[in-house]
This record gives sequence, structure tokens and C-alpha cells, in this order.
Amino acid sequence: MSGARHEGSGQYRLRLFIAGTAARSRRTVETVRRFCEVHLAGRYELEIVDVFQQSALAERDGILAAPTLLKLAPGPERRITGVLDENRLVQGLDVPPTRETYP
Repeated sequence: MSGARHEGSGQYRLRLFIAGTAARSRRTVETVRRFCEVHLAGRYELEIVDVFQQSALAERDGILAAPTLLKLAPGPERRITGVLDENRLVQGLDVPPTRETYP
């Protein structure tokens, strides 16, 4: 886990489900971490879950495909599945865009 612990209503609690350690999974983790540092700096907790290693957690959360990003807090809960680029994350997490961008 990385980021800050959720201590208030403005804290984001995210769980990212990936499938193994393939290049696509590593890129997805990097993209989501970078997004969090740019858009949610100091107010997020990110948990990475490999569905191959923690299948019970994936099953419990109803994860059918990877990658899937689950926003647990603040409510409402949301899921974003598939390619997780900056635009999809901004819209899916309902985060105001910043002027800062990355490749």
C-alpha cells in the first residue's frame, strides 16, 4: 500500500486488481500510482491485489476482469475496468483534473 492513510472524508481508498506481473500489469500499477500522486497527493491509500495470488479477495469483491480499479471511499463505490488512462481515471473517480499531466 502507498499514499496516505484515510483519516477524513476527503481521503480516497482504492484497490487495484491486476493479473500477475506481466508488463501490462506493471504499466497499469505505474499509471495508477502516478495518477494518484498527481491528482490525489497526500490523500489516498492504494492497495494492489494480484488476482492470481489473492483470488479469494477478487472473488469477494466480484472482480471478473483485470485490471479493475475499485474506489472504496469516498462513496459511492465505483469500478473502472480495462485500460486505466488518466482521462478514464479522472472521470471514473470523479476527481477534478489538475493542470499537471504526464505521458
